[in-house]
Amino acid sequence: MAKREYTKDEVRQMVKDEDIRFLRVMFTDLLGKIKCVDLPVSQLDKLLDNKIMFDGSSIDGFVRIEESDMYLYPDMATWLVFPWGAEHGKVARVICSVHMTDGKPFPGDPRNNLKRVLGDMQKLGFKDFNIGPEPEFFLFKLDENGHPTTTVNDQENYFDMEPADRGEDCRRDIVLALEKMGFDVEAAHHEVAPGQHEVDFKYANALEAADNIQTFKLVVKTVAKKYGLYATFMPKPLSGINGSGMHLNMSLFTQDGKNAFYDKDDKYQLSQTAYHFLGGLMKHARSFTAICDPIVNSYKRLVPGYEAPVYVAWSTSNRSPLIRIPSDRGMGTRLELRSADPSANPYLAIASVLEAGLDGLRNDLPPVHNINENIYTMSAAERKEKGIVNLPDTLHNALKDLAADEVIKGALGKHIYTNFMEAKTQEYDGYRQHVSGWERSKYMKY
Repeated sequence: MAKREYTKDEVRQMVKDEDIRFLRVMFTDLLGKIKCVDLPVSQLDKLLDNKIMFDGSSIDGFVRIEESDMYLYPDMATWLVFPWGAEHGKVARVICSVHMTDGKPFPGDPRNNLKRVLGDMQKLGFKDFNIGPEPEFFLFKLDENGHPTTTVNDQENYFDMEPADRGEDCRRDIVLALEKMGFDVEAAHHEVAPGQHEVDFKYANALEAADNIQTFKLVVKTVAKKYGLYATFMPKPLSGINGSGMHLNMSLFTQDGKNAFYDKDDKYQLSQTAYHFLGGLMKHARSFTAICDPIVNSYKRLVPGYEAPVYVAWSTSNRSPLIRIPSDRGMGTRLELRSADPSANPYLAIASVLEAGLDGLRNDLPPVHNINENIYTMSAAERKEKGIVNLPDTLHNALKDLAADEVIKGALGKHIYTNFMEAKTQEYDGYRQHVSGWERSKYMKY
């Protein structure tokens, strides 16, 4: 159920009742970075009337300088009050969509783009696309100058707990802050790697889920800083240990509120809708990897031996494939995409996997490669015999797959796709030209 949008009068009353002095107006750029404009509360009416203007030419992937004037339209269903900073009056946050001077939604805004793809879903008769994200992150110590080091705060393992540890206290306060902001936190625990943590919050409809991911990142970084720690959502900050993923649990719901992926009479209790949606995910997996794993470092995580998926397959009974079908059925029936990582722009990632699934529905695509054995133990010949292909192993190869896939390009729209490809090609070129310490230690002898 989507959150209710507050009326203007309700917002004005909340500002008065809670002594709100500042407004943090947020949106997301092409690369998934949170952008914000801080306003004194005296500008509230201007915000409510969609009159907050900014320079779009200064935002990565937006517009040229001669088209720079843009407006922020607040979504009052995202209004919340931060649980910190009250010493100078409370700070309220609202997430905005970007509009052009003629009032039309800006197609280069990732949030607007997700709304567009959700419109495609609704045309096929579905009401909601629910997403349950599982973002992971690392906590690192800071040096004497306040800069992040590569030293983790603990040497714990999966589900471990170290009494009076700063990481445990930090994670606890992250959960408390999220709950004060209205999050329904389901679990919080130490992950497999030293210094690595995960906080799981309840699923929501796709737009709200993407908003929640961005808010979650902001809360984690803010609380970590209070503990003298640095939180990073970089997928693979250290060699030799597991990286951070952001599994996406997804399900479609019908107009009457039923889970469209569930069929009690099927062998796996999955509907034909689920199978065809899964078929679309399988067909387009290599292409949407560029969006769900969008940085050079993402591909240091997607390697064998560290629990991250490497092969395009699905299963109901093991965790080695790209897509897992968790055991819950009924309203909890869902598909879990395990490749995405938390560096992804959540609005673009969700739009791409949704459009992939919808393509499966439109074309009755079969869900090939149901693999119930451990793929990691298979030989290359065995995988080839079963038709299992690898995910792309570099950002460069992922971008090539994206460029050849009209469906996933369509999930981004022309403006976002063009600017995304340009930005990511430049990123990979910069990486390709950099000489690393590993290379010097390996090859200086030549």
